[in-house]
Amino acid sequence: MSIQDQIEALEELASIDMELVELKAQLEGEQNELSGKRQQLQELQDRVARTRQSVEEMERFKSELFTEVRQMNLQVEKSREKLARCRTEREANAAQRELEELRKLQRDREIEIDKLNGLVEQARSEIDELSGTRDAVDGELGSSEGAVTDRLGELERTIRDRETARQSVVKKLPPQLFRKYELIRRRKGAAIAHTSNGTCSACNMAMPPQQFQTLMRDNRIDSCPQCNRLIYFKVPTDDDQAADSTGGA
Repeated sequence: MSIQDQIEALEELASIDMELVELKAQLEGEQNELSGKRQQLQELQDRVARTRQSVEEMERFKSELFTEVRQMNLQVEKSREKLARCRTEREANAAQRELEELRKLQRDREIEIDKLNGLVEQARSEIDELSGTRDAVDGELGSSEGAVTDRLGELERTIRDRETARQSVVKKLPPQLFRKYELIRRRKGAAIAHTSNGTCSACNMAMPPQQFQTLMRDNRIDSCPQCNRLIYFKVPTDDDQAADSTGGA
């Protein structure tokens, strides 16, 4: 395999790798968005369930308080009757204290019931709000999930095709050169660069003149002394020369 063939294979490999990075980022983004909506829907459903459970517990507690209040009403009536039957001041004072204590307990229970009514009303309003948000997210997910799933499948197929193409290119390269390419790619992302005027196209740093002359004369693959990427000489195009002229001006 000639040096020129290796350069072309490396450039093709770099192009495929760049494409794969973009495809995988797109795939991950789509997956995260779909997963996020599913998680949001689950969290809303859980919150609705927890709030409903809280309402049920408050309603049970309120029912128990109502039962206590009814029982206290009976006790109050009995205490009043007892007070009416008292014959001595001592008995009357004791009965009066018992009646006042029962009334205080009754008021405390009624205050607790009022607080629970407020909490229940607040919780039911929260359930209505959460249910509305949940239904909106569920509808949005239902209308888009199929299309997103199709896009994910298409992206996965494209990635598999490009990875197959990548393997075909890798087989063309000498193993040692490919290992060097992979080592650089994993560290820097882009592993190959070129120079047409003595400047590395990747890091934009000037190369030693002697190294540049060697690359230009021998058509070889070397390493950039600044960024360590694989580098080769590329014959400048008319656009490159125009850009250099503009930059120099």
